[in-house]
This record gives sequence, C-alpha cells and structure tokens, in this order.
Amino acid sequence: MKKEEEQKALLILNGKQVRFQKSVREEIVKSIESGVPRSVIAYQYGMSRATLSKWMQGHGSKEYRDKQGGKQLKYAEKRSIVRQVEQGILTPYAARKEYGLSGNTLNKWLKASVKENVELAIYDPFEMKDKPVDTRDLDPEKEALKKALEEAQLKIGALNTLIDVAEDQFKIKIRKKAGARQ
Repeated sequence: MKKEEEQKALLILNGKQVRFQKSVREEIVKSIESGVPRSVIAYQYGMSRATLSKWMQGHGSKEYRDKQGGKQLKYAEKRSIVRQVEQGILTPYAARKEYGLSGNTLNKWLKASVKENVELAIYDPFEMKDKPVDTRDLDPEKEALKKALEEAQLKIGALNTLIDVAEDQFKIKIRKKAGARQ
C-alpha cells in the first residue's frame, strides 16, 4: 500500500522546487472538496497548507469556492456600506445581516474609513443616532449653522461617491493612504 501511494505521488524535481504532477494535484483537490481536512492532506503529501489554499483557489470547483468564501464585494460597494453605517442609515447589526458580513470585517472597514478620512470623520459608534431635537430653543444663527453643516455633509458624500466611481472606472487609488509621508 505504501509503495502504491509513493508511485501515485510521483514528484518531478525541478531544481530545488518540488512539483506535483497534474493528476496528483487534481486528486488532492477532489479529496479536499469531498471533505478531507487540509491538515491531513498537507501531512500526507509533505506540503504546506498555504499551497493547498492556492490550489483550491486556482483549481477548485466554482461551487466549492462559493461555499467556502462569501461573495467578493468591490471597493465601491464596501465604501457604500460603510457610508450607510456612518450616516446612520443602517445600524452595524443591520449591515452585517443584510450583506452577510462578520462583525470583525465591518469593524475593520469602519476603522479604515476613519483613518482614510481623519479630517472628515464623524463616525462615533457609541453615539445614539435618533436623539430627539427640540427646535424651539434654537436661535436663527444655530439653525443657519446646522443647515450649512448638512449641506457640507451632503457635498462630502457626493464627492466621496464621485471619487469611488472614478477609482472604480480608472482603476487607480485617488485617496491618500493614512500615515503616508508628505
């Protein structure tokens, strides 16, 4: 039995790099898709689990890849979700449920957004969004300032959307990365 396995896993030596034959690779991919743990396969064939992950990404069936990882969102879609949470349109819980995200993923996106727009960041996850505002005690100056602030926030939202569309269409990064040298 051992001899049979050794013959089945014939290796082609190419310098120091060891390459598996295509038939062996396909067999390994099928066994992982059938439910054999990757750690068992890695130990059995003397290979790293990272190699197995790459093989599954490149050679696994579409059904398996869809089952393993959720759908990939574009950068503009991620920004849209973050913006909805920041503006209070969606709660973080509702965003996670609606888009099938984990809490860590959404929190990572929110933190990246705050770092990206440090001077514009208005997101405070602990602030209550639906506080009733009594407009009777506001003077006209405060009302004018509130209106100007709302207009500025709308303008910022429109500019962010414009940047997202431009980044998506031209495939370039326009936003400054946090911590970059000036």
